Amino acid sequence: MAQNRQAMQKHNNISRWGLLIGILVIAANLRAPLTSVGSLLSAIREDLQISSTLAGSLTTLPLLAFFAVSPFASTIANRVGMEWTLFYSFILLTIGLIVRPLSGITLLISGTIIVGVAIAFGNVLLPGLIKMKFPMKIGLLTGLYAVFMNIFGALASGLSLPVSRISGFGWQGSLASWAILSIVALMVWFPQLKKKADSLKSTDSKQAANNKLWKSSLAWNITVYMGTQSMIFFTMISWLPDILTNSGYSSNMAGWMLSLMQLAFIPFTFITPLIAERMADQRLLTAITGILVLIGSGGLMTGSAVMITIAVICIGGACGAAFSLSMMFFSLRSNDGHEASRVSGMAQSLGYLIAAAGPILLGFIYDITANWTLPIAIVGMVGFILIVTGVKSGADRKIVSTE
Repeated sequence: MAQNRQAMQKHNNISRWGLLIGILVIAANLRAPLTSVGSLLSAIREDLQISSTLAGSLTTLPLLAFFAVSPFASTIANRVGMEWTLFYSFILLTIGLIVRPLSGITLLISGTIIVGVAIAFGNVLLPGLIKMKFPMKIGLLTGLYAVFMNIFGALASGLSLPVSRISGFGWQGSLASWAILSIVALMVWFPQLKKKADSLKSTDSKQAANNKLWKSSLAWNITVYMGTQSMIFFTMISWLPDILTNSGYSSNMAGWMLSLMQLAFIPFTFITPLIAERMADQRLLTAITGILVLIGSGGLMTGSAVMITIAVICIGGACGAAFSLSMMFFSLRSNDGHEASRVSGMAQSLGYLIAAAGPILLGFIYDITANWTLPIAIVGMVGFILIVTGVKSGADRKIVSTE
């Protein structure tokens, strides 16, 4: 009997390690297919003879796909099974990555949309899966998958251009090469498909809770917190080099400062959830993220090289911490994995719509004023929103059961 228990325990440990590796490999695919495009935009524009606006849409379309698909991801997972839904979504991701660079602007845009749709499922379902399978390790697992997601996103951003210069590759081969990572994810995830039944628990009460979710003030605060941190991050990714060149930085130095912001992002995504899960609530941490944005926006206005460096680190750190806290709130403020997926779907749908609007809005304001002061001030104002919604999201309570 003891031997049977030991054998079963060993099997369970191996199974959990397999699931953990699968989650991390899936996470590695959630940003790389998107960030790999940025450094190749000029080559794509010149090769296909398209406008800068159309080329820029290649980074906006996935965010709009997140907005459109995220609310339905948990519903599909309840019917099909969370493990199978992720598997099918990665088949879709692989197809999109292969189609995207094949030939012409039509396939490029179509493939980009397919990629965005596929990634939306992973974005929404992973927090719920962590809540279901690792309820006592939410902080650690959230930190790990956020780190994997953003490290591979940064690698894709840095490697895509050098890979495109390999003989015979070009921008097409560089973009298509990321399908290898999604195929690896499919292979690693395949053993999880036998656990389909674990994810098929759905009741009428859960449907009623889903209807209440959109009336929940806590769910809306989490959504706005998620959206505003994403807006700040994508706005800075889009405009920080222009803001810095306007302050007298060279193009190369402005690019390095953007890299510094992304480097600051990564450690905060891991450290913050480890701290957060040991706290009774996360209100202090969320307030700090907003304060860091206020410090960062103020520093960008000074013109001082030292203050700008501090500002860039503060903004990167704030976005990294706020991102991880957003992912944790999906789990910490929900009652089970299915509810966590529904919260994730709501917050990521509207959140990424807010994020997509940010760079456009601030660019529009700059076009009108011909100065970055007002756009930077607006980023500071968003920091206040981050504080208010973060403090309300960080309170120790559950979404549906208390409202």
